[in-house]
Amino acid sequence: MPFFKRELSPVERFETALRDKAAARQKLADRLALAESLLGEKRAAAERLAVAGAANSLLDRADADMRVVEDRVKTLCAALAELDEQIASTARALADVKAQRDRDAEADKIEAMAAAIEQAAPRFGAGAAALVDAVTKGAASIPEATAFSTDVEAMRREVLSAADLICWELRSAAVRTRAGNANAASAVPSGTEPSPLSDVDRQLIYTLNPLLWREAGEVRRVPAFALVGLPKPLLMVALRHQHVDHLNARRVQTLMHVHGNGRTYSEPDPEDPRLVDLDVLVAESASSAEADVA
Repeated sequence: MPFFKRELSPVERFETALRDKAAARQKLADRLALAESLLGEKRAAAERLAVAGAANSLLDRADADMRVVEDRVKTLCAALAELDEQIASTARALADVKAQRDRDAEADKIEAMAAAIEQAAPRFGAGAAALVDAVTKGAASIPEATAFSTDVEAMRREVLSAADLICWELRSAAVRTRAGNANAASAVPSGTEPSPLSDVDRQLIYTLNPLLWREAGEVRRVPAFALVGLPKPLLMVALRHQHVDHLNARRVQTLMHVHGNGRTYSEPDPEDPRLVDLDVLVAESASSAEADVA
């Protein structure tokens, strides 16, 4: 029965190469030590002959023997220096592949988290849809139940949109981690959207045009291609006029790949002619509705 040898990982290959080179260096260092010892003996012998006034033929032979050993020592020293460079290079490569192995393991964990969220999101959506159906398909019509189903449906859309966004961000983080620049994400500046847990009821949405509205006595301005928590009273008119879109919309996913996730941004210039005043649009829609009723 044939046995198949397991293919070594990059880390194992470099560790094996480093061990082999270290063993080869030890052997080479031992040979060099012997050659240097022999050179010392040859020099001492040549010195004794010269001091004793030996014949020229003996001195010539001693010089020749000494030069042979000197050449061997020089050759071994050069080989040892070259091997030391190879060992240093292999050690650096080993450190690199170990770091890459650790980054890959961390990226795999991040991708596994994204996959788990993607698998869980449909179950959440199905459960929320079942709650909505329980009210909308019921025989009775109760205002409280209708309001409940409306809230559940809004929550379902927002959670699914947020799940799409976090999965995209996790996979982007995994790519950065594998590439070794996991800390490339920029810090959140002061112009970033405030926490959605504020008193204002908001919907997380992606802007398609620069927008402005008034909130708590202040004018809020946000650029195009930004992730914002838009007050829900402004949401329907912004969607109707194609100034924003939901996070799970296909075009939003494409725009996020082009422009980034939009979590950080700078406030647009107040004189920017492209700014769309959502409060004006809401007022115009209300006036139009009143005119239709009249």
